[in-house]
Amino acid sequence: MDHINNKLLAVLLMFFSSFLLMRTSMAAYNYNVVKFGAKPDGRTDSTKAFLGAWQAACRSAASVTVTVPRGSFLLKPVEFRGPCRSKITFQIYGTIVAPSDYRGLGNSGYWILFVKVNRISINGGTLDARGASFWACRKSGKSCPAGARSMTFNWANNVVVTGLTSINSQVTHLVINSCNNVVVRKVKLVAPDQSPNTDGLHVQNSAGVTVTDSTFQTGDDCISIGPGTRNLYMSKLNCGPGHGISIGSLGRDAKEAGVQNITLVNSVFSGSDNGVRIKSWARQSTGFVRNVLFQNLIMKNVQNPIIVDQNYCPTHQGCPKQGSGVKISQVVYRNIQGTSRTQHALKFDCSRSNPCQAIRLHDIKLTFNGRSATSQCKNIKGVKAGVVMPQGCL
Repeated sequence: MDHINNKLLAVLLMFFSSFLLMRTSMAAYNYNVVKFGAKPDGRTDSTKAFLGAWQAACRSAASVTVTVPRGSFLLKPVEFRGPCRSKITFQIYGTIVAPSDYRGLGNSGYWILFVKVNRISINGGTLDARGASFWACRKSGKSCPAGARSMTFNWANNVVVTGLTSINSQVTHLVINSCNNVVVRKVKLVAPDQSPNTDGLHVQNSAGVTVTDSTFQTGDDCISIGPGTRNLYMSKLNCGPGHGISIGSLGRDAKEAGVQNITLVNSVFSGSDNGVRIKSWARQSTGFVRNVLFQNLIMKNVQNPIIVDQNYCPTHQGCPKQGSGVKISQVVYRNIQGTSRTQHALKFDCSRSNPCQAIRLHDIKLTFNGRSATSQCKNIKGVKAGVVMPQGCL
């Protein structure tokens, strides 16, 4: 009997010591910002504590988690720089808030910035940039800073952002710049519809970005797609209020990388100023847009459900011939239905010098006040298939 008890005791001791070892190793791979001095009171500056946790995580040879527990944490502009040795997960349970005075985010143009980081995940949490006082400054015509983007990734690869809510950004909520292999899933980006330049997501010079199951309610573009974007897939998005999903504006610079392989499917636009838009400056450029698919989209009271504007020149300066060099081709609009807030539901104002080529309209049904809407089309070549309402293009 003693022999059995001794064996049982040995097994229990072994189990307990391995459990303790596991707990210790888990703790070693989990850096809680509070342990580094962060205070969850929303008033104490926790920037140094977040940086301390990041630096410890960045040095780790094993995959690590930086935990932001429940509570409210005040963060000033902060740069999380790589490269790091292993995969890092930011697990956010609380809210990260910006300084209450908009000048607290300074002139750098960013609030939370990740630079040259590979294998980074942001899970959950809320960012509150408290942008209202900044928008008021902008509207008053006073001298204001340029505005800070809430979360930015520069030169980062293998990025996942999931379950994040961002509210009241000064300008753009989320920026993906010069990155590869990015997944944005189940995010909610929200600012009042009259807040200036509060784009939801901006992507540029990046490849392999996927955006799914997300909601954008903003004062500017839900998603803006800038030069050099390739292989962007968007699905199951809700957009509105806001300015829609926009490729561009492009062609601002004479030498500019093109945009290609863009897909948007299974999404809903509600009360937005635009649905799907392609926009370019009316000046010479090496830029282009090609191989784009807009499919299975519902428009609910949208001002311009389908629009191409290649005569963008807001200041009426620097557009000498009023002709865009951006070449738009191979764009498919398929199964787009719903209601337009204006009579012209279909607007193609393509470049005189570089007409839109290989445009395909397939099963479009857009109405205005219960009857068929109208279309406005210039400098467009392509085909139509199935039922296309309104008619008049192609």
